[in-house]
Amino acid sequence: MYHNPVMLEESVTSLGIKEDGVYVDLTFGGGGHSKAILNALGTNGKLIAFDQDLDAIKNRISDNRLLLVNQNFKFLKQNLLYHGYKMVDGILADLGVSSYQFDNADRGFSIRHQSKLDMRMNKNIELTASEILNNYSEFELAKIFYEYSDLKNSRLIAKLIVNRRNENKINSTKQFNNILFPILSKGYENKTLAKIYQALRIEVNDEIEVLKQLLVQLPDVIKIGGRVSFITYHSVEDRLIKRFIKNGCFALEPMKDAFGKTNLPFNKSFKFKVPSKEEIKKNNRSRSAKLRSAVRI
Repeated sequence: MYHNPVMLEESVTSLGIKEDGVYVDLTFGGGGHSKAILNALGTNGKLIAFDQDLDAIKNRISDNRLLLVNQNFKFLKQNLLYHGYKMVDGILADLGVSSYQFDNADRGFSIRHQSKLDMRMNKNIELTASEILNNYSEFELAKIFYEYSDLKNSRLIAKLIVNRRNENKINSTKQFNNILFPILSKGYENKTLAKIYQALRIEVNDEIEVLKQLLVQLPDVIKIGGRVSFITYHSVEDRLIKRFIKNGCFALEPMKDAFGKTNLPFNKSFKFKVPSKEEIKKNNRSRSAKLRSAVRI
């Protein structure tokens, strides 16, 4: 299976799908969430799905109600207008890396495989994880490990990388894992490696900036009463979404006009949801997932 959709029933239900509505799946992947949305739509409903990964586009579903767009979801508003949709009834995004991307050794996302350090979701972009490791300054490396994975020893990790790359360029996952091994806490080796890889992946794909670009578009493209739902897998993206739903911006407090009034675009549907114990048993990769949903007001 390309990808086992996380919290499938909960996420699709959170959209409150209307049979003749227009919906968006921002992360098509294996098409699991899209298929469930299509099943809930009537003959006059419409689903627009996005994915920047050409491997995911190969999973296209044969359904004339589906429009599949091979682009980054930061171009949401632009593509909706191009295809004649000014506003939609709901938007869903599963922000995780697909099982296929993790399991495909050539993509370089996983600590388990011997491969090139790539990590590009869109193979057309130039920046790879290897280029970051070999070219970023010690300060820049420490910054991404701390900001994108909350690694307290980010400076030590960065210093080790810079010292070792002076001996040999860092090009493969096996080479990188061996370099890091001496500073990994016993019993937590894989957990720490996964956090380091996560930070590199976020930097390669500019994930945080892309997410911000998406969020600020939402008030303009979702109808009043429409819903938006996000499945997140780490605290950095989850914090951004939580704050935007609460405050309508990325600041700690909502923006106010000259009269001290706020004009919040969303109201949260519930605090958040997590996968059931049964789902985690079946799909261990869902263990860190959180579902947040909000209604356009």
